[in-house]
Amino acid sequence: MPLPTPPAALNGNSWRALMDVAFQEACKAAQMGEAPIGAALFTESGDLIAKAHNKPIATKDPTAHAEILCLRYAGNRLGNYRLPRTILAVTLEPCLMCTGALLHARIGGVVFGALDPRAGAIVSNLEGSALPFTNHKLWYLSGVMESECSSLLKRFFLEKRKR
Repeated sequence: MPLPTPPAALNGNSWRALMDVAFQEACKAAQMGEAPIGAALFTESGDLIAKAHNKPIATKDPTAHAEILCLRYAGNRLGNYRLPRTILAVTLEPCLMCTGALLHARIGGVVFGALDPRAGAIVSNLEGSALPFTNHKLWYLSGVMESECSSLLKRFFLEKRKR
């Protein structure tokens, strides 16, 4: 099955506008001392469904990644764990756990800012969006607000190392 392609436009919303919501969540995470990663889930028409930021330290939960929390909030709001025809904007390429959750939730696509050469599982280390054994494929678009997302992560970890 070929990989779906991202839509050209989103009812007047730019990919940057969607990513900005996720970026604001990432800034909240940084203020809390969490890795600055944010996520926001939208309908295909660009309406916000849910947003979240990393909270594994605060919640003492290793699965409390921004993407996972966003999917949980959306599932509760919509009353279903399946989230078809939705788009996730996230500031960092999803890891293997999060990519698996995106596939299980049947989201339509993911837009991300920075590549994650250490743990990214959409394109960097694994083509998680096109695994041959899954019955769902999602499209992806990378590099949206890449410099802002990368800079936020770099600044956060430089400061953390100074302490």
